Amino acid sequence: MPNTYGQAPRPKIYVEKRGGKKVTVISGLHTFGAQRLEELAKALKVLCGAGGTVKNGVIEIQGDNAEKIIDWLKKGVV
Repeated sequence: MPNTYGQAPRPKIYVEKRGGKKVTVISGLHTFGAQRLEELAKALKVLCGAGGTVKNGVIEIQGDNAEKIIDWLKKGVV
C-alpha cells in the first residue's frame, strides 16, 4: 500500500440525478473536518450561484457544476 501521509486529499466530483434534478457531489474531503467542509461548501455555493449542503462528510451543490468546481479546485484554492 502506498504511503499517503502528508498528501492532499483527492476529491471525487460527480453529478447525480435526484428526482429529475441534478446535484454535484464532492466526496473524499472528510479529513478536512466539519468546520472546513462547511466553509468550502459556502464558497462553492457562491461560486456556482446555487444552494447546497454538507451531509456525512460529503458536499452537495445543486445543479450540474462539476466542471466549474474542478476548475476552481485546480487553481489551488483548497
